[in-house]
Amino acid sequence: MIQPLPQWADPDVPAASLDAQAISRRGLLRRAGLFGAVFAGGAALGQGSASSAPGGGDPRLVYLVGDHHAHSVYSHDAKYTFSQIAQAAARFGLDWLVFTEHSNFGHANAGGAQAEHREILKARAENERMLIFQGLEWYIPGAEHCTVFSPPGRHEVDLLTRFELAYDGKLLGYTAGGPDHPDTARNEAHAVKALRWLAEQRRTGYVDDVLVLANHPMRLGIDSPHEIRNWRDAAPQIMIGMEGAPGAQGGAIPGWRGPTSIRGEYENSPSANSWPGYPREAYVTHGGFDWATATVGGLWDAMLAEGRLFTITSNSDVHRVVFDTWRNGDWLPGQNFDNTGRLPDPVNTTQPQPGGDFWPGQFSRTHVGVTKYGYRDVMAGLRAGRVWVDHGHLVDGIDIRLTKQNGTGHGVTLGGRLRVRRGERLVLTITVTTTSRPNDHGELPRLAHLDVIRGAVRGPATDRDQWRAPDTRVTHTTDVSDRTGTFVLRIPITDVEESLYLRVRGSDGKRNGPGLLGATIDPHGPIPHEPGNGDPWQDTWCYTNPIFVDVVG
Repeated sequence: MIQPLPQWADPDVPAASLDAQAISRRGLLRRAGLFGAVFAGGAALGQGSASSAPGGGDPRLVYLVGDHHAHSVYSHDAKYTFSQIAQAAARFGLDWLVFTEHSNFGHANAGGAQAEHREILKARAENERMLIFQGLEWYIPGAEHCTVFSPPGRHEVDLLTRFELAYDGKLLGYTAGGPDHPDTARNEAHAVKALRWLAEQRRTGYVDDVLVLANHPMRLGIDSPHEIRNWRDAAPQIMIGMEGAPGAQGGAIPGWRGPTSIRGEYENSPSANSWPGYPREAYVTHGGFDWATATVGGLWDAMLAEGRLFTITSNSDVHRVVFDTWRNGDWLPGQNFDNTGRLPDPVNTTQPQPGGDFWPGQFSRTHVGVTKYGYRDVMAGLRAGRVWVDHGHLVDGIDIRLTKQNGTGHGVTLGGRLRVRRGERLVLTITVTTTSRPNDHGELPRLAHLDVIRGAVRGPATDRDQWRAPDTRVTHTTDVSDRTGTFVLRIPITDVEESLYLRVRGSDGKRNGPGLLGATIDPHGPIPHEPGNGDPWQDTWCYTNPIFVDVVG
């Protein structure tokens, strides 16, 4: 089976038929030297894997836009059909999409997963230029949720069903996770066992691949630092990261959901199940991003400071789109979700219905670097950490390379590692393509500044619940508010005396302030909005994954 290329990547599709964003993406593809047959070489379904330059980890990349967290009528709290979601995702330029229905008995026992798969196949046929994965939103025993997904294959449904029945915290009743709860140790151990089981299915070839990403990790404060580290360490090739920003980004549009609403619907307080070491600020979003990611020197940085990759993503978590006029359909007599595993099809009305989400790709985007087009290539790019994310279509493209200043050796890109000698000078090259057309809010976004964030690598954390990285801070800021088109920044990296990592962050500059750990660490970072007044389009950010530098000699 041949997977057709996206229109913007297909040389047989004339440029005159593409919109401005698609033309911009085609230009990025050409500059990567991958336009035409080279990129199409990976178009066979499930074939190929991302490659890199000899000796380097510096591949020529094209970034595919996607979303790994979307819900349909096969989730008890959503309302859209697969067709509605896939068509919207295509309209907003997505190349790949993962349907992640909630675990529940109707899904596992009432044939919901098999019926869902039939509709997945239909959606793939209707949207043949998009990579559509079937996944699951796993209730982690004793914690929150994760996305679990694998590429198309003969066991893609069986994997999810077996996993759900054996390891889902909701189905098993393994939901308590407080530090003093008697079941906590059992629940946390079962989560680790689940990830190891998934790794075994990949190792034995039962499925070609499988990935897991933690969803909205700080929403309830129940994903403790030691749990997240335990998940990563149990299966580092499977449990690869977390949502840097949650869905529900429209949840605090002024005048919509109410005066207490927060972006991401992060509207909770510490509970008996929460980890007690998190500050109160952890329960709200900062610039729309989860506190664990948004805090320079915080939890994400504390994990990166161990010298190990942990990827961040951004996605829609679509359930109910803001200002949408569709409502849930009506049940037939005797039917409910537990005995059908599926909601009735939605019904259109003339009145806006409750909701705080955006369509996939409408606001939140995850960009994954690949060299070929296919399901396994997207998963390989995610695993390798070739990932950057943005809100509000803030930029069309970001490409980052770290090289030695003397020009010797190969450079590395996002997720990569550069091996250098102590004292060597490095250059971080950031190539940005600014946004080429208005976003769905009717505005042409403008990137105002780019920050380089640098942290020391200290090795494995002695305290598994440590959430601070005291040696991480913003070390360089560039005002780019007057730049348009494609521009390049070359930033010298000096004082390379110990292993370190670098990551990049940018924003529209409309809303920022000193970070949680102080202005000397983050002088103009994302900040919480006042409840009920969080217009997401007026506070947009982009983040990249890190590049690591290993110092020897």
